[in-house]
Amino acid sequence: MTRRMRMAPALAVTALALAWSAACGTSAVRTTTYQVPGGNADRGKQLIASYGCGSCHTIPGVKRATALVGPPLIHFGRRGYIAGELPNGADNLERWIQNPKGVEPGTAMPDLGVTPQDAKDIAAYLLGLQ
Repeated sequence: MTRRMRMAPALAVTALALAWSAACGTSAVRTTTYQVPGGNADRGKQLIASYGCGSCHTIPGVKRATALVGPPLIHFGRRGYIAGELPNGADNLERWIQNPKGVEPGTAMPDLGVTPQDAKDIAAYLLGLQ
């Protein structure tokens, strides 16, 4: 058996896998880009660090935010739900950031006393993580 004949099945499987992932993957990826009126994503990134969110979460772009106590916030803007409870969007994320126990009473997410403007800015940063 030639080398080409031995590689043919592997190449066929690879081609099928690529075609399948291209066909199936496009509908599964959320492409909505959220806007947060009045939100400042650059300030939000700084606030995430100052509120200590990285002590529980992995958050791309935020120094030392590599913890795994809470869920990683990678690609947060693509998620369908916040905390498995609320449809993902600016208003709901701001609500969650300000009052997590009001949304999900048994959550481990602490109430950090985040102001409405700070929540808006943090939401702008997180929803921009595509």
